[in-house]
Amino acid sequence: MAIEKEHLEFHKPDLSEGWHNPGYYPDGIEQKILAGFLDEGNKRGHRTRLLRFAPGKFTTAPFVHDYWEEVWLVSGDLIVGNDADGKGGESFTEMAYACRPPGVAHGPFKSETGCVLMESHYYDETKK
Repeated sequence: MAIEKEHLEFHKPDLSEGWHNPGYYPDGIEQKILAGFLDEGNKRGHRTRLLRFAPGKFTTAPFVHDYWEEVWLVSGDLIVGNDADGKGGESFTEMAYACRPPGVAHGPFKSETGCVLMESHYYDETKK
């Protein structure tokens, strides 16, 4: 059975609260869930979230996960492919997009000025 996403009409989410570090990012990288729920243990569901990097924050290793991911760079800069010290990589600014199938390594990531990403994560429940 699929996990249903809530019905939300156009509104302005309160961006002053509800942010938290999910525990697998360094301090200064936080998410705000906009809708849905991703059940990684049972490999089902879908969520839409905002992810923000404070200026100068970065991850140190590539990520691999078992769900689809679509990412839109809403504001700021994002550097893709930096090393473990935050050096190097390819820089993108707002209006950049990525779509990744399950099992694809991506990152690490850094932002010089800070950024906000909108992400959609989902399992392909038709493949069960």
